Amino acid sequence: MNAIYKELGFVNTREMFKKAMEGGYAVPAYNFNNMEQLQAILTACVQSRSPVILQISKGARNYANADLLRWMGRGAIEMIRKMKEGPVPVALHLDHGDSFELCKDCIDNGFSSVMIDGSHLPYEKNIELTKQVVDYAHQFDVTVEGELGVLAGIEDEVSAEHSHYTDPAQVEDFVKRTGVDSLAISIGTSHGAYKFKVKPGEEVPPLRFDILEEVERRIPGFPIVLHGASSVLQEYVEMINKYGGKMENAVGVPAEQLRKAAKSAVCKINIDSDGRLVMTAIIRKIFVEKPTEFDPRKYLGPAREELIKMYKNKNENVLGSAGRIA
Repeated sequence: MNAIYKELGFVNTREMFKKAMEGGYAVPAYNFNNMEQLQAILTACVQSRSPVILQISKGARNYANADLLRWMGRGAIEMIRKMKEGPVPVALHLDHGDSFELCKDCIDNGFSSVMIDGSHLPYEKNIELTKQVVDYAHQFDVTVEGELGVLAGIEDEVSAEHSHYTDPAQVEDFVKRTGVDSLAISIGTSHGAYKFKVKPGEEVPPLRFDILEEVERRIPGFPIVLHGASSVLQEYVEMINKYGGKMENAVGVPAEQLRKAAKSAVCKINIDSDGRLVMTAIIRKIFVEKPTEFDPRKYLGPAREELIKMYKNKNENVLGSAGRIA
């Protein structure tokens, strides 16, 4: 069957993950909610020569309108084709799809990859729902991400009070019975800007690399995904607080832990909160320093420039994806 996403210029994640696994890096999966974030992600990835996965959550899709997003995606591909550095591979991915109907609608509207998150369901129900999505998606050569284990935290419609680590004993059975192309696991990351409860001066607890290593041993060469992997960059948290915000004790995953994960079977790392923090910090700063400003371009533009810097740094110094495009 015809894959709509190919007509729009997107690729699925299969080749991306194969190259990432061979090269010992992770492909960035950046969420976006508006035009400026989308422009920043693509500009940063083209300039740093990195493949990229554009992520849209259910909430973002509802916010932006599904039809508009489809043509924004098409416009994004045209934009990078005309950049002097040349295009890079771009996948359009549904983040945390919660139903077969939502995944089907995204596939039918040009997404090249979807995530079906049945991690909150009983194990057999998770398998049943995930396989249903896989069976439909693979007819159109769309790749599917499943999830085992529950991440704590709140972000868009994704909410869980307690995390449950992935049980490595389940991964072989889950992958075999569902046919998923990649698997999101829970090893200590969480959603949102308040990932860990630490007091001033305390160290963030390390990720459970023992679980990751056991998963790798059981399904060698299989693409693993980390959700909730923003570092919650402290310079922007401080900027938000300085200019009237209130984000106390917001901490994330240290960059060195993400670098370590990116050299393993983890070949996709999801980052959302850092993009939100950067944009909010710059806008707050401008509102305070220039209270007469009312032109959105004068505060969204500088926020976009700061986002480009942040995304390039992630690609170059955290994920290792920069320079991976010939």
